[in-house]
Amino acid sequence: MPVITLPDGSKRTFDEPISAMDVALSIGPGLAKATICARVDGELKDVSDVISSDAHVSLITQKDREGLEVIRHSFAHLVGHAAKQLFPGIKMAIGPVIENGFYYDVDYERPLILDDLEVIEKRISDLIKLDYLVIKEWSSREHAISLFTERNETYKLEIIRDDIPDDDNPIGLYHHQEYTDMCRGPHVPSTSFLRYFKLTNVTGAYWRGKTENKQLQRIYGIAFTSKADLDAHQKFLEEAAKRDHRNLSKTLDLFHLQEEAPGMVFWHPNGWSIYRVLEDYIRERLKYAGYQEIRTPQLVDQKLWEASGHWDKYQENMFLTSSESRDYAVKPMNCPCHVQVYNKKITSYRELPIRLAEFGSCHRNEPSGSLHGLMRVRNFVQDDGHIFCTEGQIIDEVKMFNQLLTEVYQHLGFDEMIVRISSRPEKRVGDDETWDKAEKALSSALNELDVAWEELPGEGAFYGPKIEYSLKDCLGRVWQCGTMQVDFSMPGRLGAEYVAEDGSRKIPVMLHRAILGSLERFVGILLENTAGFLSPWLSPTQAVVLTITDAQHVYAKEIENLLVAQGLRVKSDLRNEKIGYKIRHHTLQRVPYLLVVGDKEVENQQVAVRTRSGEDLGAMDVSAFISMLQTNISAGGRFEMNSEIK
Repeated sequence: MPVITLPDGSKRTFDEPISAMDVALSIGPGLAKATICARVDGELKDVSDVISSDAHVSLITQKDREGLEVIRHSFAHLVGHAAKQLFPGIKMAIGPVIENGFYYDVDYERPLILDDLEVIEKRISDLIKLDYLVIKEWSSREHAISLFTERNETYKLEIIRDDIPDDDNPIGLYHHQEYTDMCRGPHVPSTSFLRYFKLTNVTGAYWRGKTENKQLQRIYGIAFTSKADLDAHQKFLEEAAKRDHRNLSKTLDLFHLQEEAPGMVFWHPNGWSIYRVLEDYIRERLKYAGYQEIRTPQLVDQKLWEASGHWDKYQENMFLTSSESRDYAVKPMNCPCHVQVYNKKITSYRELPIRLAEFGSCHRNEPSGSLHGLMRVRNFVQDDGHIFCTEGQIIDEVKMFNQLLTEVYQHLGFDEMIVRISSRPEKRVGDDETWDKAEKALSSALNELDVAWEELPGEGAFYGPKIEYSLKDCLGRVWQCGTMQVDFSMPGRLGAEYVAEDGSRKIPVMLHRAILGSLERFVGILLENTAGFLSPWLSPTQAVVLTITDAQHVYAKEIENLLVAQGLRVKSDLRNEKIGYKIRHHTLQRVPYLLVVGDKEVENQQVAVRTRSGEDLGAMDVSAFISMLQTNISAGGRFEMNSEIK
């Protein structure tokens, strides 16, 4: 006689084992019709799973977050059902839920194209209209192996062999009419819950994310519980596609990537101009914040990484090489090298804090399947910094850094910031007392600044907790960028000391901090947030001089040379094209100011100034334009986040 406790505390007693659907029916037919799955003693279950003992039960509908995730997972299975009907030889691998949707990795004899997605999508819609029941079966291992062997589903067989323990626990199978898939579940009880979806793309993906395995094809889709939500997300995707930094790079000639150097950026002049201006801006901010810039080697002996603790934790992500019987790693981070600089002189407590900064080039052996334009690369530069201080200086240093970082983000056009503290992970170095001190210092600093924050339990680095600073862009996407980490461990491991006031030797605390994080990634974020309409101080070309006829060529070059001599990034367009064409071209190139010169401008020694938004500022003396642009640049300007994309 199971006693079921509902979320409101009420109890229902049943004479025999029941299912979650029975619980829903006991409350009312409306709820039963809406129930997708249930949470039984904290674990999600199918509505058909048997409950044979007392339990706490919450019924899940499409209004719940878990209900939406189950709907998306079930859509992945529906992709399998439709694809197997349309392409009988296709093999199904895995189909998990992702943010806003799902994907399914498949193995097929030819590349799938967008036309194939339309056909699959149409078949899914036809299957949904059948409103068939999704039947769950608890299967023995032997039966599951026999079933997938008969159907030649080699990837399912590998999952059973390698990922599912060979014990007496049954394996969950889900039957969609003639199609059968394997999953932990739960799934919708019928296709009536599956309505609003769209297949969006197909890409390559290595089986299990390893390049030595076969490359499969990944079918992506999105799914929601209402047409309004689906339409809104499709509009979001369309806007995001317009802002995709990879597409903008082609339009604006910024950078490229190629197979000979996977995950490593070939910067073109325009892109490198953005990169260097951004780097120099951060460099100046750090200089006035009391940092000393250093430079450390790319190749470092394995022994240093062993001493720092990174070798055991991070070896698989390092690029390794050898020379003269010595093993080296290309540095994936800068911190152990910064300790070496600190160690080269005897430091007094009076000199602390010491703030060291480096635009350090790092290499990490990221899986090829995870690489994504500038957002995920194998070679990147960090605006890295390390502060060596006493325990009593931690809070003040964190507060000063928080102020610096906030000012930089706001100046770069980001007004909404999400702050989280990642606390101690399960695998870590140091005792609990030390972790308590480190975590308290971070939370105290934020609390004193009245900064709202939330905790990410267990997400800290192995050597210390950290504050994670995330930015929300104009599309509502969240990008984790800045960090501040307290480290009581590494300085001692690497022999760092300072002379205390009483003459004793003590180990300093090491604060790891970054503002932008990866410069490559931050350039990508900036491009997408602004759609390439960068503020004049950061734009690769700040102004372009446009001639109406050949008669103005000499004057145009004089203006160009004059502006360049003032330190401005200016070009002239002397092509034999109509002025309307030139204006259109450079507007699409996001050049902030267009300086048109015709016979009248030559006669009056002026320029006719237009902005890329189409505003006509009229004719003005060249000196007046220089003053206006320099004022704009010195102020930094604000980024045009809401500029219309044409």
